[in-house]
Amino acid sequence: MERVKRLETLQRQIVDQGLGGALIGYSRNILYFTGTAQPSYLVVLPDEYTLYVRSGLDFALNDIFIPVERVKEERCLDKISEAFLKRMQPSGGQIGVEMDILTAEQFLNVKQLFPGCDFVNISPVVLEQRKKKTPQEIEQIREACKAIHAGHEAVLSSLKEGITELELAAAVENAHRLAGHEGIFFIRQPDFFMSRGPITSGPNLFRISGVVYTITGVGLSPAVPAGPSQRMINAGDIVIVDIPTLVKGYHADQTRTYCVGKAGKEIHSMYSDLKAIADHLVDNIRPGMACSDIYRMAVKKADELGRQDQFQHFGGGKRSRLIGHGIGLELNEPPIPSECDHSPVEEGYVIALDLHMLDAELGAVKLEDMILIKGTESEILTTSPRKLFEV
Repeated sequence: MERVKRLETLQRQIVDQGLGGALIGYSRNILYFTGTAQPSYLVVLPDEYTLYVRSGLDFALNDIFIPVERVKEERCLDKISEAFLKRMQPSGGQIGVEMDILTAEQFLNVKQLFPGCDFVNISPVVLEQRKKKTPQEIEQIREACKAIHAGHEAVLSSLKEGITELELAAAVENAHRLAGHEGIFFIRQPDFFMSRGPITSGPNLFRISGVVYTITGVGLSPAVPAGPSQRMINAGDIVIVDIPTLVKGYHADQTRTYCVGKAGKEIHSMYSDLKAIADHLVDNIRPGMACSDIYRMAVKKADELGRQDQFQHFGGGKRSRLIGHGIGLELNEPPIPSECDHSPVEEGYVIALDLHMLDAELGAVKLEDMILIKGTESEILTTSPRKLFEV
């Protein structure tokens, strides 16, 4: 099985990096390499590895796809470090740790327990490995896409004049949960907070919070200023719903735009051009292209359509310098199609193309779909119809 080889790949990277080993404790990485998300430390050496389960051993033993003999129950990091150091090759004084995940207090504790060792950030190595999705991972992402489509259907059956943004969000979230959504999402960012996902309508379309880099909604209070509010949706309002799902550890992210009643010709035209940009990207992204080239391709197409003042703009002279993000075990993960990411995309990568247009006079429209990068033509994984919905 391909997933059994994940640790072998990491071990080769440890050797190539000249490391004595790696200490991994982040739940998403533990899940990726072993099959369980029970609280654990994974010690990886060039020629062996051990999963130390801190709690929930019976669950972990039922979950894992690694050999049972590679699993031990141990809560104390000092005992784990002692075993680590005994088995580490004398020449390997550098240890890879997840520096973007550890708190300062945790890192100081690790330094104390591994005296004489230097530490490097292993996270870029792991994230690079996770970019390419296996066929099994892609099938799990498809399951998450089915759940997100259930939310879209809930919008079509629930959206009407007089409903609040919060009531609509609750209907969407309920449909997601009944379709298998695990009720949480993961973003690799400390102190990240948001509702279950952005949803906004009417004048709130123009109120962009700094919490996430997209059309956000205003939330219920200053404590969590993104997501649905208590605003009542009126006839003629544009409504944007961008609530992700997580099914069996893998995310789906999709945005659709709705109008309560008939949308004007200008809104239809703006949405049509937005979809034309998205279609252009889907048709032309190829393995080996740099993320920054994909971004420039989108901007060039927007310019050709005369939408340079609306595409990826937030108003007030602000404009997004990214057009999407990788997605998998985390909602936002590399690669990032943006002005600044020059890394290439490869076959087997899954990217959420996150596109919008905003016009101060007309309103805003948004379209987000997940695509699987293939050799000759990308595949759209999200299944909800890609049109402007009038309900």
